[in-house]
Amino acid sequence: MRNLFRACVLAFRDYAHEALLSACAILGLAAVLTPLLVLYGVRFGVVETLTDRLRQDPVNLEISPVTSGRYSRAWLDAAARHPDVAFALPRTRSIAATMQLRPAAPDSRQHVVVSLEPTAPHDPLLVHYGLAAPEETAPLPAAGGEGLAPIGIVLSATAAEKLGVHTQSLLHGMVERRYDGRIERAETSLTVKAILPLAAQSRDVAFVPLFLLEAVEDYRDGRAVPHMDAGPGKAMWTGEAQPEEERLYPGFRLYARDLDRVETLRQFFAGQGIEVYTRAAEIAQVNGLAKALDLIFAMICTAAAMGFLASTASRAMADVKRKEKILGLLRLTGFGTAPLMLFPLVQASLTALLGTVLAAGLYGLTAHAINQLFAESLQGMEQICRLEALHLLLAFLLTGALSLLAALYPALRAARIEPSEVIRDV
Repeated sequence: MRNLFRACVLAFRDYAHEALLSACAILGLAAVLTPLLVLYGVRFGVVETLTDRLRQDPVNLEISPVTSGRYSRAWLDAAARHPDVAFALPRTRSIAATMQLRPAAPDSRQHVVVSLEPTAPHDPLLVHYGLAAPEETAPLPAAGGEGLAPIGIVLSATAAEKLGVHTQSLLHGMVERRYDGRIERAETSLTVKAILPLAAQSRDVAFVPLFLLEAVEDYRDGRAVPHMDAGPGKAMWTGEAQPEEERLYPGFRLYARDLDRVETLRQFFAGQGIEVYTRAAEIAQVNGLAKALDLIFAMICTAAAMGFLASTASRAMADVKRKEKILGLLRLTGFGTAPLMLFPLVQASLTALLGTVLAAGLYGLTAHAINQLFAESLQGMEQICRLEALHLLLAFLLTGALSLLAALYPALRAARIEPSEVIRDV
């Protein structure tokens, strides 16, 4: 054990004594490793940036049917419980899912017709922007017993701008229909719970509780919706009695749990004969880019590793040949096979360690320059070239393993040196 320690110390001192040769070995390793780190940093940064952008935008997780169908609430509830589904709600007919909105101020003449979309707590679109969904329960009597309490909705930015309203503003919602040959209107009070940014929705849309969507559809179909009546003086939600049959929905609004499950859900719905619209093609393009870059990087790394093995092995072999006399004398002083093998192995490990540290430093400078060059096209904490600490650790471990592998044969050669063969020339 003592000789092993002494061999390590001697190897280190010899490495430091031949500083110029050692520096050349370190620079040679850094010259090979730095471009690989930069290349993988660009690969990782680009793919992760694209993937993060896809992942962060809930639109890429949305799945909707291409054509209208007939979906029962039981079927939709079962779809919502699917392990790959994060959120699901039924949609009513798009032709009936509109409402005219105007500010509650009596002197306001502004109005806008918005499309209605169902929402509920944990809606991924609202959660992404830090907004709370309105209550799902039917409207309750207002304080004081006059009419109904306003129904909470979430407005798109364009609709809010056209109406000149903000959060907590009161609105009047009006639904129009043709019934028995005459035009009829029903009204309800609404309150703006939140406003979606333009990046989330560029159309005039109001995200409302499902019961309001169902009420609007029923009213336009000529049915009465008594729980929406706001009392005397208000346009009543009158009509025929509700049928006893189960309500069927023409579509749904559904989100996958993550990007990898979008294609799985597409296949699930295709197996049920339901054609759906997804962003699976865009997701597949990013995944395909990652695989292509991985293949290119693997080919380059293989070529670089072969060259590194050859150069390290030849250098270690030359060192052993050049120091045969010294190694022979060390065997005469009591160094056995293991201590002599440690001599080239320790020096190869030092080259791997110092070369990797230098390469990591050069990579850091290069990555900073690349990220600064593309700073205008990046968002937030995005980086076009980046590596994690784990990547650098793996780079050192792999470089160390290759260095030891390359120095293994020269180490065996050093252990076989016979003192009698070198003493003649001393």
